[in-house]
Amino acid sequence: QKMAELLGLGDECREGALGASALAGSCLADNRLNLDVYPDGCRRFLQLFKGRRGEVVQVEFLRLSSNDRLLGTTLGILPHLKHLKSLVLKGGHARDEFGSCQHGSLTNLPTSIGDLRCLTHLDLSFNNLSTLPICILHLPSLRVLLVSHNSLVALPEDFGSLSKLTFFSAMKNQLKDLPQSIGELAVLQDLYLSENALEFLPEEVGNLHNCTELDLSGNRLSSIPDSLANLKSLRRLHLHSNLLVTVPASLASLPNLSRLDLQNNCLRAVPPEIQTLPFVHLRGNPLGETEPSPQADESSARGLRRLFLASGEDSFSVTSEGCKVVLACGIHFYFPPGAASDPLRIYFRTLAPDPQWVKLRHHDVLLSGVLELQPHGVKFQQEVQIRMPYASPQTLHQREVVVRTFSGQSWSDLRTRVEQKRKSKKHVAHCSVLHFSWFLVVSRLVQNECKVPTEGTLLFSSVDPNIKVTFPPGVTEETRSVKLQVLPVSAEEMEEITDNAGCRASPLLCLSQDSLMDFLRPVRIQLPLPPGVTGLNLDRSRLHLLHGDLEGQTWDDITSQVVLEFTHLYAVFEVTHFSWYWLWYTTKTYIGGIAKKVYKRLRMYQVNFIALQRKKDPEQVLLQCVPKHKVDPVLKKLQDRYQGPEPSDMVEMFEGEQFFAAFERGISIDMDRPDCVDGRLSFIFYSHLKNMKEIYVTSPVDRKGQAVKGQVSFYRGAIPESIPEDASRRRKGPDSLWLATLPIKLPRLKPRWGENPGPLNGFSFPPLNLGNAETGYLTQANLLSIARRVGADWQTIGLNLGLTYQQIERIGYNNREDLDKQILDMLFSWAQQNSEDPDCVSKLIKAMKESGRQDIADEVETIIELGRQKYRESIRRVGLEQESSTEDSAIAM
Repeated sequence: QKMAELLGLGDECREGALGASALAGSCLADNRLNLDVYPDGCRRFLQLFKGRRGEVVQVEFLRLSSNDRLLGTTLGILPHLKHLKSLVLKGGHARDEFGSCQHGSLTNLPTSIGDLRCLTHLDLSFNNLSTLPICILHLPSLRVLLVSHNSLVALPEDFGSLSKLTFFSAMKNQLKDLPQSIGELAVLQDLYLSENALEFLPEEVGNLHNCTELDLSGNRLSSIPDSLANLKSLRRLHLHSNLLVTVPASLASLPNLSRLDLQNNCLRAVPPEIQTLPFVHLRGNPLGETEPSPQADESSARGLRRLFLASGEDSFSVTSEGCKVVLACGIHFYFPPGAASDPLRIYFRTLAPDPQWVKLRHHDVLLSGVLELQPHGVKFQQEVQIRMPYASPQTLHQREVVVRTFSGQSWSDLRTRVEQKRKSKKHVAHCSVLHFSWFLVVSRLVQNECKVPTEGTLLFSSVDPNIKVTFPPGVTEETRSVKLQVLPVSAEEMEEITDNAGCRASPLLCLSQDSLMDFLRPVRIQLPLPPGVTGLNLDRSRLHLLHGDLEGQTWDDITSQVVLEFTHLYAVFEVTHFSWYWLWYTTKTYIGGIAKKVYKRLRMYQVNFIALQRKKDPEQVLLQCVPKHKVDPVLKKLQDRYQGPEPSDMVEMFEGEQFFAAFERGISIDMDRPDCVDGRLSFIFYSHLKNMKEIYVTSPVDRKGQAVKGQVSFYRGAIPESIPEDASRRRKGPDSLWLATLPIKLPRLKPRWGENPGPLNGFSFPPLNLGNAETGYLTQANLLSIARRVGADWQTIGLNLGLTYQQIERIGYNNREDLDKQILDMLFSWAQQNSEDPDCVSKLIKAMKESGRQDIADEVETIIELGRQKYRESIRRVGLEQESSTEDSAIAM
């Protein structure tokens, strides 16, 4: 009740607040206060400080968002929290329309922060710090410091005064050098400096005798000091994506080193001691190649550095020498010599297409995901070539493939060349650009275009040369750009859609221009007569010329408004306005409604839904929306590993339409997922992309006695903006949203790992909680669930987690002939060693990605996201979530 009064809640909320008061007290008794999950978390903190100051000053763990507008006021109060041990002031909680994290507003800290004598953990990531606040050097107990994703160009000269620092991360900044005092961090264990601008390292780095992991990847290092061989505790050394031309052979003598990553550098030779190490990674280096001659042809790519990026990497460096880059997803880049005048760090990521900002035009087909390249807006001195693989379109003779780019305001098509690889049969789209932004591949109607001068011109369709547009002299005062597209419609399609064999139509003609002004003189258009109709048998009363708006929402019969001329094969008419034109031949009188129906159907795809369960693990369910003509090949490909009911009945969907899958009748999703909306899985249908998700389901019903017979139902979601009004009206109401239902059967439950020690001969599991309460734990049960998915990849995963070869061999020998035990022993050995590491969960995710197990990485991220959601719910239960109606009653500070 006291919490309800403090936050200004009315009488109607007090009953709920009474039930939550005990939980609120325990929250503060645990000395934790996490308010970064709220856009106005600082305001809530200020209210709590004013109303419950005696309890707030006892808080030891505090999280706030630096995207908060009241952050400055809040910072002045923090020195009162004398017992504070952990302070998180991260940005990145807000995102832009493309999903990128927006950095926080923090540029400095008040000097009084240095009075927090108990502070051991400080996280200032995703902010706008250009220099490290000097007050940080006055924190005598500081052990963990994170300043990643800022704009730091240097560290203070006396940075080494942080004598108790064990963990330091300054990833993704602009650091050009390191102070010599960094060698005074005697107890430092983890140092992350990837993706900066470091060109050299001080010899004093070799004094970090307790350092176990050193990440210097993504910098501009051409060499590293021999003193790194003094780091006898070092286990993992990351030097990939630099400019290294040599490495000291003495690195091979490091006794605990289990990973040395030298990929994507300029190494033409490597000492034999290094090259023979079983854990060294050298891919992407020009090993064995000679130094290119200065007289070599600069346009030749033969001598260029080649980079092959592994899954999980998200950046690479480009210099004025140029390079070739190959991403793990198959995308290629060619940077010619001189394209970048100065060394430049390129960041990339692939995004799932979101209809909210990936706007497809009518009859467009999406053939790829979205590729984002940064930095945006940087102009190259020469064009950079991009090669993007894409899904093969069904037909090519009536369509064309283009790369489309987004400027931040609108999409435009690039001049594109396509090819099909001889060996792999993969399709690749080539384009050249001077700027980086967002890119995707689409199939569109073939587009013919020309410039129309005042003298006039003639434009033909390459799809149907019988279609031509004549621009007479004086048609325009200024030169205009005109585009022509044609959509052929076969007699069979017309008969199937209209159910009328006597209804025929010419190809659809779309004309557009870059001017808003109509033409000064009529433009002459020639269209072929509908199939089976000639000038000899033509019944003019049955011929209708239709004019459609650019969205195809309305079709008007303009036959009586134009002068139609006929030859034996063609109809000719004149217009001054550009849009859709369609010639129909039918006995029907009201043509507009029929044309609207046909046009809508021409944009729709007939699809079936499938729901299959993995034979070895029925709780693993594969859901997919498949175009009708692909159903049989897809089922044939999956039949060895999956089983399930016949596909659903056929339904129709638009390109880019959203739909949902809901598990019902005693079956639910095994865990909350980011793509869940009100308990339903969200999908976006793209006809040529895989509309597939594989998830784990469970049942709250006791399955130890009997199987559970449930189902999965598919429902329509948000209706695309361009769907015709009549189709939209028919899709309103709960019944009209349902698409299909398929049965799912979960067999009688068998004992899982850890529930029955018999099958594992008494193998025991230590109680573990990796992570923290704020972001969610990985519990013993979670690790057991992860172990079930690992399989034969356990050794690779163990090495990427940091286990030594000796440990892997010992685990294999001790549990020989029992794969389950090998996996569990590896996973729990690592978990026990790293249970105190605040970054252990992210390391687990990274190791899974490096091992090619994106599926397990996704599952771990989903568990963590669930933890965050549960924590937010607990915050709401203790009364920290204000109703919008109380905004005006907030306490003025």
